Amino acid sequence: MPELIDHLESRLGRMTGAWSPPAGSPEGAPQVAHFLEGRLPGAQSFATVGLSRTPLRHPTTDRHYHLELLACETTDRADGYGPFPDVLDYVSGRLVASGQAILRGDVVPLPIPLPGGTMTTLYAAMPVYFDDDFSSVTVENGSEVVIAWLVPITAEETAFIHEKGWQPFEEALTHQNPDLLNPNRPQLDL
Repeated sequence: MPELIDHLESRLGRMTGAWSPPAGSPEGAPQVAHFLEGRLPGAQSFATVGLSRTPLRHPTTDRHYHLELLACETTDRADGYGPFPDVLDYVSGRLVASGQAILRGDVVPLPIPLPGGTMTTLYAAMPVYFDDDFSSVTVENGSEVVIAWLVPITAEETAFIHEKGWQPFEEALTHQNPDLLNPNRPQLDL
């Protein structure tokens, strides 16, 4: 997957390592890679590598999607890599097992809140902290791979999305401009 790795490293920085899927993961579960020194100063990024080999369907369409998942955070943590390698393992394992894709506006409940206790769900977003061309890449086999950025959100933000939809939520994000690299950011004023 040289094109995918080049695409990720061109924005996220050098890949410093990767974790294999844990024992008991469904067949086709991807690795999770760690990236440093990318275009977001002071950030570390994590991305699945290989999820795109499994075509996934979104419940609202008949189309197959090839996805890779992305999570980013500031690197000011003292406790190693933090929760995102496990989070991406969890989400990608669910996607492979179910055959379902997640697309912009979808939410994925976490089995336990992220450290800090307020972020209980992940929101699938476009990777808007990067240039527009980063949102997808065509890989060696000709598949278009979509990069889905998983942003931690609170239970109240999740309820707002369920009630009002993802477009009003993204409008609130644009208007309030929270630091989406901080998994302990304050909740949006909704």
